Amino acid sequence: MPFRYFVKQLLLPPGILLLLLLAAWWLRRSRPRLAGVCFAIGFGGLWLMSLPVVVQWGAKALERQPPLAREEWATLAQRAEAIVVLGSGRERGDLAWGDDQPTGIGLERQRYAARLAKASGLPILTSGGLHYGTPPTEAKLMADSLRDDFGMPVRWQEGESRTTWENAKFSAGMLLPQGIKRVVVVTQAWHMPRAVWSFEQAGFEVVPAPVGFLGTDNARPFGGWLPEFKSIWQSGQLLNEAVGQVGYSLFYRGDAHHN
Repeated sequence: MPFRYFVKQLLLPPGILLLLLLAAWWLRRSRPRLAGVCFAIGFGGLWLMSLPVVVQWGAKALERQPPLAREEWATLAQRAEAIVVLGSGRERGDLAWGDDQPTGIGLERQRYAARLAKASGLPILTSGGLHYGTPPTEAKLMADSLRDDFGMPVRWQEGESRTTWENAKFSAGMLLPQGIKRVVVVTQAWHMPRAVWSFEQAGFEVVPAPVGFLGTDNARPFGGWLPEFKSIWQSGQLLNEAVGQVGYSLFYRGDAHHN
């Protein structure tokens, strides 16, 4: 895991862009032309990543599943048999709480799943394993938060998965033997196409329930053409997802898991 994390952080923006800026400084005397190219790409890439309008455009390209209409919430039990909420990491040891907590994105997913469950009566499965080997699992963090913060019990906790593919594979190992083949999947809108694909490969019929859309009007002054630090993080998430979709199509295509 540390090696995978190291490589991922360096090869994907903003890491690779910072390396290009470092290379530009290193080569500024020996290879000034190459240094100029490295600087232009590194600086230009960081500038683009910092623009809310670029986040909006990138998200719109990834967010291919429409939102559930509110009138559909109460009838979800006619289309599915369980709600699966995907993990999104954790916040380490918040002093206010005294222990690890779900991320803001995780809370967004949990809130939406709780609303869907209350409206439909469907049971919930939380899916997410250990984060860099540290207990408790993301599934337990989400289950505890759903119970304590949203008053919603969780029936199943899938605490082995480390990737979206494993979210689907291990959830299938728990649900398919119980005859549950139709699931509502809750995750970010930009992550939903890969999640749907993975769960379908695992043998499920999927009702997408995307949340946290970024491809809408950014509502910033000057149309989102001024840089913001938050946009760099969001752009990084979108780029990671785009690479993930390509990687899944190359490495997992045809490798269906029907447990």
